[in-house]
Amino acid sequence: MTKGQIAVLPTSRPGTEAVAACSAHHFARHSHDVYGIGIIDQGGQKSASGRGIVEAGPGTVITVNPGEIHDGVPVAGEPRQWRILYFQPGILKDALNAIFEGGAPEHEFTSPIFHRPALTQYFNRIYGHLTSINMPDGDENFEYDELLILLARASLEQAHQPDENRLIAPGVFRAKQQIDDAPGETLQLDVLAQTSGLGKYQLIRNFSRATGYTPHAYLVQRRALLARQLILQKTPLAEAAIAAGFSDQSHMTRQFIRFYGYSPGKLARSIGSN
Repeated sequence: MTKGQIAVLPTSRPGTEAVAACSAHHFARHSHDVYGIGIIDQGGQKSASGRGIVEAGPGTVITVNPGEIHDGVPVAGEPRQWRILYFQPGILKDALNAIFEGGAPEHEFTSPIFHRPALTQYFNRIYGHLTSINMPDGDENFEYDELLILLARASLEQAHQPDENRLIAPGVFRAKQQIDDAPGETLQLDVLAQTSGLGKYQLIRNFSRATGYTPHAYLVQRRALLARQLILQKTPLAEAAIAAGFSDQSHMTRQFIRFYGYSPGKLARSIGSN
């Protein structure tokens, strides 16, 4: 990114804002009416907030609460590069209610910075979702809902985390069966949670324990398996992609290479199919 640039990017979801910046700008004290969560990619920033003065370096997750007065200056006067997402309060509240089954406590980021790998991982993935221009995947709503809940969960301090012991339930197997029975069908997290009889966060956590995948990740790999089966039956690639639940052939190809290391076309050619 060019130095001195602060870009406000279009997002795919209402109530969200995305910013990508590389700047040595000194931000005066100000506040937002939304939650902000971001990451420093290069350089460093020093800031005063309602939770103290902190210095954030590369890889540090930065946060801001609605109404919190803060500023920001570059360390040693050098440009720092960062990305940040802003969420309307209701969006984060809904994600927390999914975790606490409707009884979420009032949320506040307890620290202006976090060094938490899971939080970094979920932020990067959801930032990619929100700022994607093409949005090619047919089930992006599913993965977005899942990532938002996991992002909110990773931002909680230990004192405010739910009792994990009570979140284990057998409904995950009903959800898994629904995916197994028809991986090519359109599916949303809300529907899968209803099938399981679990809250959305309960479903994500228990599904991961039982299968090693989140529900969305499991769905995608089942679709790749179905596509492979169809191709081995000499189904044309474009038809196989749609039947397996992918939005198009290029979407299938990306996932196929991700799982198998080679393209669907290579598999089709290996069996003498066009």
